[in-house]
Amino acid sequence: MIDGFFGDEDALLFEINLITSDGLELPVDAMLDTGFSYWLAINDQDLDALGWTYFDQQIMLPARGDVRFDIYAGKVRIDAT
Repeated sequence: MIDGFFGDEDALLFEINLITSDGLELPVDAMLDTGFSYWLAINDQDLDALGWTYFDQQIMLPARGDVRFDIYAGKVRIDAT
């Protein structure tokens, strides 16, 4: 089971590990967003540091309307226990 906590504005957060291309695991807090998609959204500067491989682009429909997202292949550890 994953333990989570409520952050600012009552967002549900839990810790995951992002895994860099050379295997380093970086713990980060992720927000559970049940209304968006099955993808993980990451800021560009964080993505660059992870060294993940660009895969494709896909148009998705978040709250602000159609947006073209870059898709990268990478690893995430959801529950380290």
